Amino acid sequence: MTGRIIVINPNSTEAVTQAMDRALDPLRMAGAPEIESVTNTNGPAGIECQAHADDVSRDIRRIIAERDAEASAFVIACFSDPGIYAAREATSRPVFGIAESGMLTAMSLGAKVGVIAILSRSVPRHMRYFRGIGVEGRVAGDRAIELGVVELSDETKTFERMVQVGTTLRDTDGANVLVMGCAGMARYRERLADRLGIPVVEPTQAAVSMAIGAVMLRQTNGLAVAPAMAAE
Repeated sequence: MTGRIIVINPNSTEAVTQAMDRALDPLRMAGAPEIESVTNTNGPAGIECQAHADDVSRDIRRIIAERDAEASAFVIACFSDPGIYAAREATSRPVFGIAESGMLTAMSLGAKVGVIAILSRSVPRHMRYFRGIGVEGRVAGDRAIELGVVELSDETKTFERMVQVGTTLRDTDGANVLVMGCAGMARYRERLADRLGIPVVEPTQAAVSMAIGAVMLRQTNGLAVAPAMAAE
């Protein structure tokens, strides 16, 4: 098997890309597609409002156009899935959004999904998207830790806030599975699941897992994943 999955961090914070990329190491397996994480250097430091999500759509399409010939699939690694529909129009490769993939994965693990957001102003944006993809009825709650993307690097503060919010989602809202609502939270998944005793989905891992499956099935069925590969 061959192929390359391009994971796009729509914000410009390289530390987020690095943390996200390290969380993908368990998915780097012999015979599976290569995984490459890239940073949108033109983006804001974090995708923290609707304007940010709208503005980076053009950047995402540019990155896809630049890498399309060598890619087998793309992942948009922001929990708003910014520009996903335009991105799917811009390429014949599969494009996965981490919000959609994370929610679908969570719904296979529990009846009610709790979402841990970064900021309160992220929550309405999430809920609009959940309504759009038809999963709002499975959302137990969406609560914020009130830390911006850059602040997530403070491990002690971030983890304790995530525990507090996750506990409320579990005990008050009735969630029996959680989704971390930002790619910058990737490093905390295992510790949070151990602390809370319920499954915690890291959405970039979920999206890349789906992308690996799609690429490998496509190749198994004898379909080309990229012109360069088809020519080899």
